[in-house]
Amino acid sequence: MNESPRDPRQVVEILSEALPYIQRYSGKTVVVKYGGNAMTEDKLIDSFARDMVLMKEVGINPVVVHGGGPQIGQLLARLNIESRFVNGMRVTDAETMDVVEMVLGGLVNKNIVTQINQCGGKAIGLTGKDNAQIRARQLKVEQYNPALAEPEIIDIGHVGEVEHISTDLIEMLSKADYIPVIAPIGVDREGHSYNINADLVAGKVAEALKAEKLMLLTNVAGLQDAQGNVMTGLSTEQVDALIADGTIYGGMLPKIRCALDAVKGGVDSAVIVDGRVVHSTLLEIFTDAGVGTQITDHRD
Repeated sequence: MNESPRDPRQVVEILSEALPYIQRYSGKTVVVKYGGNAMTEDKLIDSFARDMVLMKEVGINPVVVHGGGPQIGQLLARLNIESRFVNGMRVTDAETMDVVEMVLGGLVNKNIVTQINQCGGKAIGLTGKDNAQIRARQLKVEQYNPALAEPEIIDIGHVGEVEHISTDLIEMLSKADYIPVIAPIGVDREGHSYNINADLVAGKVAEALKAEKLMLLTNVAGLQDAQGNVMTGLSTEQVDALIADGTIYGGMLPKIRCALDAVKGGVDSAVIVDGRVVHSTLLEIFTDAGVGTQITDHRD
């Protein structure tokens, strides 16, 4: 059954309602962390690419940072390389790091670039190793053992954290009307590669670029209260309190901390976006309703 044609007056009304948001964000940078369902379901892949192109066409400068954990796991399994995790982080030896670079810097990155370009955009794929734009250091993981007086330091290999973000290349591409698509692979001063959490990289890139907004696409509706209602319009102080009282816990905690740190670091707002919603990034940018949990440092 074919959908009935949309009333042209509705289209015009929607465009008119979007005008103040277009004016607000025109010329501003929005960093989007792309992953989860939005990266694996065809209709969401297409809607994301179209969202990035439309944002660029109306004068917004989107910068995409992507993940790819499931794709890495699938290739490791095909190569009969065991996936091991410590505190939710993939143990990454030299052999695994080669696969990570192949998947993130090659397959996943180029697929995103191709999709955006097919929708009429101008995307260019990068890793943090290009121009050493993501300077990394090895992440030290502490594991607490009641039998030991001091926490045990676990070596999980080529897993890194961000030491510094260089923005020259990203800014040059954005000014030339390209959409940078960044794989979260960093490099240390000795030239060693590191796999870095994509949420963390997106937050640090947003801080370095002094972005207007950080958007973290995820597989949940946002931060929920005890009744299951999505909370939004939160201040950094409120988020700190929700962490302290245990409302925010488990898998949502690292993502919220990333958003919180970005806002405290100068990003105007950060939002946990429900990436399972078609055109979720446009809904968040151009409507009052939004599709997630927004954190700001604004004080009335």
